[in-house]
Amino acid sequence: MEPKKIALLVGAVVVALVTAVLARQMFVKSAAPLALASPIQFSQFKGPKVLVATRALPLGTILDETSLRYQPWPKDLIQGAYYVEGKLDMKALRGSVVRTAISAGQPVTTGSIVQPGDRGFLAAALGAGMRAITVAVRAETSVAGFVFPGDHVDVMLTQTIDGSGTGGGPALKTTETIMRNLRVLATDQRTSSDDEKGNKEVKSFNTVTLEVTPRIAEKIAVAQTIGVLSLSLRPIAEDAAGLERAIAAGEVNVPADGDAKGDRRIAMLVASRPVDTGATFVTGADVSRFQRRSAPMTGPAALRPVERVAAGVALDKPKGPVVRVARGNAVTEVPIGSH
Repeated sequence: MEPKKIALLVGAVVVALVTAVLARQMFVKSAAPLALASPIQFSQFKGPKVLVATRALPLGTILDETSLRYQPWPKDLIQGAYYVEGKLDMKALRGSVVRTAISAGQPVTTGSIVQPGDRGFLAAALGAGMRAITVAVRAETSVAGFVFPGDHVDVMLTQTIDGSGTGGGPALKTTETIMRNLRVLATDQRTSSDDEKGNKEVKSFNTVTLEVTPRIAEKIAVAQTIGVLSLSLRPIAEDAAGLERAIAAGEVNVPADGDAKGDRRIAMLVASRPVDTGATFVTGADVSRFQRRSAPMTGPAALRPVERVAAGVALDKPKGPVVRVARGNAVTEVPIGSH
């Protein structure tokens, strides 16, 4: 190849390379700069801590160690009614009762709770339309002292029925669950299960104060004169079967829109309401074959035909087919075959 052509070819290649480099630099400079996110340094809020509710606390809630916690709060927004950390031991509020409803995260004020021993403490623990009644119990009828304020219990009535009328005949022994899901307000005069150090303390007691409806209060007052009352501790978990029974019986209304909050509100309502219907019972025959299943009959009806004749009691004549004859407003029965 001629030298002249080689020189032209090399020059063309050099020009092309220089043009490509210049074009690349031009496009790089004109492109938008890439924004890089720099880490933001959050400064931890420093300030006094006030006592707030960890969850929604309705009226009448008995406070425990999981109900309250301390949370930082702006110093300018602290009011004199707030509980400030360092000025109060949170353990001192255990067993107190919510007087006015407190939302989750809302500061607890001195006027929103009532402490044990204060005037109106028990009245504040009661829900709207409820009553408080005290029941006498023993260790063997109160779950050996493992019933604490805030628990829910069932009440059982144990009695012995003498059907002879003379006191010497065979008796019927029976136990029946007469009330269910009653909230325990206090044991003896204690509204908290914690000792002075804040530890759980199992202690036997002689009386239990229960939250009931006025109708259930009347029933318990009568039941205490009939036989011996015993307590049966219920689990903390919500009773789904009880909710289904209440819905099927029409005792609660289910929202038509399927609102999750409404469903939870209904579940909490069913889980906390006392029940005095659908009583279950067990008789002596269910425990031992030598016990009775029903109360023995008394009076002439309990005698056998031979014994009734000997006692001079007229036997009932067996009834046969009859014809009813109506004469105006008077209706008479004429046995068929009679003269």
